[in-house]
Amino acid sequence: MAAPSAAMRRKLQRKFRLRGFTLKVDALEEAAAFLDRFPDAEDDALDLLLDELDKEPRNYSPSPPQAYPPLPRLLIPVFTSRLVVTLRAYLWVHAVKSSILDRDAVRRVVSLLVEAEEAVDAASPAATSARSALRVVDSFVVPRFHYDPIKKVFYEHTGRLSIHGEAGDKAALYRDRYQVLLQRLARDKYFSRPAFETVMTENDSCEITSIQSLIGCTGRRWIMGVISQLEERQFYLEDLTGAVPIDLANAKITSGFFVENTVIVAEGELLSNGIFQVNTCGFPPLEDREASLSLLMGLDFFGGGVIPTEETLRLSSLENKAVNDMFVILSDVWLDNPETMEKLGVVLDGYESVEVVPSLFVLMGNFCSQPCNLAFSSFEELRLQFGKLGEMIAARTRLKEHSRFLFIPGPDDAGPSKALPRCALPKYLIEELQKHIPNAIFVSNPCRVKFYTQEIVFFRQDLLYRMRRSCLISPTTEETSDPFEHLVATITHQSHLCPLPLTVQPIIWNYDHCLRLYPTPHTIVLGDKSEQKAFKYTGITCFNPGSFANDSTFAAYRPCTKEVELSALES
Repeated sequence: MAAPSAAMRRKLQRKFRLRGFTLKVDALEEAAAFLDRFPDAEDDALDLLLDELDKEPRNYSPSPPQAYPPLPRLLIPVFTSRLVVTLRAYLWVHAVKSSILDRDAVRRVVSLLVEAEEAVDAASPAATSARSALRVVDSFVVPRFHYDPIKKVFYEHTGRLSIHGEAGDKAALYRDRYQVLLQRLARDKYFSRPAFETVMTENDSCEITSIQSLIGCTGRRWIMGVISQLEERQFYLEDLTGAVPIDLANAKITSGFFVENTVIVAEGELLSNGIFQVNTCGFPPLEDREASLSLLMGLDFFGGGVIPTEETLRLSSLENKAVNDMFVILSDVWLDNPETMEKLGVVLDGYESVEVVPSLFVLMGNFCSQPCNLAFSSFEELRLQFGKLGEMIAARTRLKEHSRFLFIPGPDDAGPSKALPRCALPKYLIEELQKHIPNAIFVSNPCRVKFYTQEIVFFRQDLLYRMRRSCLISPTTEETSDPFEHLVATITHQSHLCPLPLTVQPIIWNYDHCLRLYPTPHTIVLGDKSEQKAFKYTGITCFNPGSFANDSTFAAYRPCTKEVELSALES
């Protein structure tokens, strides 16, 4: 057993001291060894260990086992009553007699926690399978939250959300986007006011000034707002207090695509003609995922359901063991193109023959080489082609039995409108496929997938082309010249999958929250017809599997290690 690092020693000693415990050296090593079992959930594991030690009596008392306080439901929705009674008796006999902990005292509780985890696994073997670990979340069931700037808390929207919104819903769309980014920015150390007044020059201050407060101000100021075109060929920066015309001609910018509707933080000066001349501007800084979650008080922004800390710890452990799980993602699977179907057969044959078949196949649209618009007249034929796809999958028995198949519509697939989010493929088209693959999953675009504790967002849209075309300023090449990296920087800093003007990409006003990326997910899959790419940005894994129909490209993703394998068939 490796000796714990100095930082780990200090952390353990501090945490145990706060609970009234003193650790001996050997006890500290035992606690550190327990935390090593959960590299992605150390804090949760430590809290659970301390909670269990807290519940043990500090002084021996010869009371009967039945008087011992109830065990917490650590990891144990499936514990039997017999096992609980046995554990209570064990804790009663081996009570902690002092606040000074030695190796044996810590080891007893650690052993119980480990046994509890193993008991759950043994009682529920299906829990370790990707089939039960996988939860798919449709966009239209993602909860909506509003931010209260007075109380500084989020609260969940109650009641039904109309597809056909009113004028006020469009204004709420922009206001909610802005509020999410503003509350995040307010916690950034560079833009928040110090708790105690210090001597600070004007040039050192990065505090955000409201646009309404710019009137009469001189000198350099920082403002945050939404880029809007309130007049033809004149862009403004708007916040919740007002709007000011801006001049971006000589602005120095950070990475990303600066398009209308994006929220920016700009540094500059209000000129005598009323125009705010921007010297430098960028997107609101990102916030670490864990920092965001710690402030949300257990609210479920992702939509997969709130998971207790104990269950999160168990799922994290199972996720680390799921080394064989793999997702295969293909975009532009044209069912009406014989060449594409032939290539798909080659891919399925390849994965049918491997030792461990992929847990999940994600097939993203478009599923037809022609747009399924009002001029499209071959819906019956497309329905039959979905049936042929079902037959193709069913012919690979190992894939049919052990893999799941997830279908996400593309921008030109059949549906009620082009607005985002798009609902799942129409039932009429997929009935023939479901006869062969009854457990196939048909979901909205975008959609969300939770694999144990990992949050993954799938989005099929030709976003890069639209972003580049709508860009107001040529992207900087100082940090990168790769368009995909600029795209990733844009959507992550904006905390939104599609921050384009509504005239370019319509969005259902009351369901704009379904496209939010707050808190930041672990992985974002952007299905785009552009060149396949993979890029890890501030700990977020982002990749484009490419266009399978055009380039024969696809991607494989291993959620355990967050590794992306970009693949292509030889031509």
